[in-house]
Amino acid sequence: MWHKVSPIAFRLPYIVNWKSSWYGDTKNYKDALGQDIKTREMLIRELSGIPIGDILISRDQDNVIVDIFTAKASLILGKTGENVEAIKTKLQNKIGGKFIINVKEIKQPDVNAKIVAFSIANQIEKRMPYKRAIKQAIQKAMEKGAQGIKIKVGGRLNGTEIARKETFKEGNIPTQTIRSNIDYSTMRAETVYGTIGLKVWIYKGDIYKKSKKLDS
Repeated sequence: MWHKVSPIAFRLPYIVNWKSSWYGDTKNYKDALGQDIKTREMLIRELSGIPIGDILISRDQDNVIVDIFTAKASLILGKTGENVEAIKTKLQNKIGGKFIINVKEIKQPDVNAKIVAFSIANQIEKRMPYKRAIKQAIQKAMEKGAQGIKIKVGGRLNGTEIARKETFKEGNIPTQTIRSNIDYSTMRAETVYGTIGLKVWIYKGDIYKKSKKLDS
């Protein structure tokens, strides 16, 4: 049988850093990890419908610092930043601790795997033919500089009786090369005829030196 490994986990810590960066001793590690998981789950719920590229969490002595990378920062910030303040208050009330939330805009959303997957899933939920949505995403990614992209889709595609899987690929995807900068994400599209699963790989070139952030 095949051994499937996440392309992100496979490259830790060579060219990709962890999503949470902090030190915890044996006393507070469990609580801090649980807080990270709850924070991410709550942010995903609160920001559902907004294309989120990544959520990175770090800590200093007093604060939990959350960096949210998105294609549409204005939707999270609001006109004067009131949305962020409301989210911060909810996090502090339900999870505890002091939070600092930074919203950062992704410069090239068409080559971010999470945003590409979100876009395709959103279009499938609106009953656009899955092939058209996927081919448009592949075309945009290649035009914006991606060296390769692969998309797998599975489920009752277009409402057929029998579920099946299809793979769309363009360019090169060297999944076994550690220095290859491959962004990976999964997503679900909830349709009236069932759940459609998506997997997206985007190859952006090779990295020969360790990089601190690969957010776009």
